[in-house]
Amino acid sequence: MSLLFKCLLGAAAVLVIALLSKTRNFYIAGLVPLFPTFALIAHYIVGTERSAADLRTTALFGLASLLPYAVYLAAVYWLALRLPLGATLAVATLAWCVAAGALLLAWNA
Repeated sequence: MSLLFKCLLGAAAVLVIALLSKTRNFYIAGLVPLFPTFALIAHYIVGTERSAADLRTTALFGLASLLPYAVYLAAVYWLALRLPLGATLAVATLAWCVAAGALLLAWNA
């Protein structure tokens, strides 16, 4: 039942994004994926299974993880007028992977 609920939440998010993308305020569709659904789950699990200090570390890493997302968005913004959509998203995703790898290396250093 829990898995079904999670699937329904994901489907609802996709539906909201699709509906918002067709409105005059289409750009709001970019806000929906940033709702902290998975962060809430992760923070609840860490908060119940580990210390408050560990929860703080998880939150701090979450803040740092915004950097790879910013790299992704910057790449999409820059490439959108230069490459076809598929190539734009592929290169932006690769940029996110590189930035996330750099974040992990820096975090563990």
